[in-house]
Amino acid sequence: MMAAQSNRILAEKLDSIAGAGVRENSAVGIVAAVVKGKETLLLKAYGGSDVEGEVPMTVTTVVPIGSVTKQFTAAAILQLRDAGKLSLDDEITRWLPEYEARGNNVTLRHLLGHMAGVVNLGEMQELRAVQLMRNPNVSRDSVYNVIRRYPFQFPAGTMQVYSNTGFWLLGLVIEKASGMTYEDYVEKRIFEPLGMSRSRYCNNSEQVPGRAHGYGMRSGMARRAPDIVHTGTYAAGAICSTVEDMITWLQALHGGKVLRPRSYAEMIAPSKLNDGTSTRYSMGLIVWKDSRGLQEIGHGGGGFGFSSQAWWHPDTQLAIVLLTNSEPDNTTAVAEALAAQVLPPARPVGAFTGDASLLAGTYKSEGRGGKEMVIAVTQTPRGLAFSVDGAAPNPLQWVETWAFRRNASLLIFRRDGNSGPATELRFDTGGDHFILKRQ
Repeated sequence: MMAAQSNRILAEKLDSIAGAGVRENSAVGIVAAVVKGKETLLLKAYGGSDVEGEVPMTVTTVVPIGSVTKQFTAAAILQLRDAGKLSLDDEITRWLPEYEARGNNVTLRHLLGHMAGVVNLGEMQELRAVQLMRNPNVSRDSVYNVIRRYPFQFPAGTMQVYSNTGFWLLGLVIEKASGMTYEDYVEKRIFEPLGMSRSRYCNNSEQVPGRAHGYGMRSGMARRAPDIVHTGTYAAGAICSTVEDMITWLQALHGGKVLRPRSYAEMIAPSKLNDGTSTRYSMGLIVWKDSRGLQEIGHGGGGFGFSSQAWWHPDTQLAIVLLTNSEPDNTTAVAEALAAQVLPPARPVGAFTGDASLLAGTYKSEGRGGKEMVIAVTQTPRGLAFSVDGAAPNPLQWVETWAFRRNASLLIFRRDGNSGPATELRFDTGGDHFILKRQ
């Protein structure tokens, strides 16, 4: 009796957290799943998938998952490696010989870990000029012709800067190595074997029953978002799926049904920079330890009226999936709140007792798109705080030694030698690893 009551209370809490956005009129529709081992703790849809047609959201509604797509692309590359079709250390020019590498030895491993230095699609002026994400007349070949000529942001392996372009290029590699289109590969080699019958490559011209429309939310009002053209998202973000299929995927990927053990271990191993520094991005996945000290593996996605979260907690075999058809959203916070109801309590964190003056100061580096990034670290009555590019300062939570956390971002200070102030700041967002120098 006590166990049944406890499970009922947990289910009510999860339901309350997952559906809050719809109840508070900050989201059009949400579908959520929380599964621990073989036990489904929550599987429920809230709100609508189509406001104009008055169609409700269901657990079988098809929703674009955005950048959660990247783990499928990474898995495809690793499957092809297991089949002897390619090597992770192949240079990009082996598969795309017309790519203008300019002496930068970019490998598939660099692309998988956002360490290649390729500029993000959204920062390429030529593609912005043609409104790539809204223009159905732009071909994949014309996009590639722009990408392949673009200068690099940094030498491969010296930094990590999140880039959709890298995974876009990996889609071309998958096609060359497999002899199949990317669309056919993910559908026939991943979705079909796993029984993910509602998952597919997003195609606006295809009539898909139960597909959600995207919306922008402003002051409680929903406005239909224009359909995105997936020429630009491609292997970086063009998969559509359902919450049920995504649970199937998480359990299969992390349960040994997708990759050989060696490849799975590589997929979840943090990428390393040339200097040996481990990052918190592996291959299409963010891999880190949460505030409880437990490992968390997953990714989020978003844009153009949709947002998604798909996370796996290996210590407890916990899978959490959250999909919504509205922006802006708070899916990251909601996914964390759902996890907090199931996982052990966070470990108490003490205050930093070191000399904060050794860390305070201004740090600079090259950031996204070659623009300068400036982080100001200041002492406040409540502890250290930091500000990026002049934004309002945010308090830092101490983790250990000279490591601090702000939400999902990690800031690690380093110094030359064993004494004196910090000379370097590593700013790791989970997809970027910027190296800033004290000024």
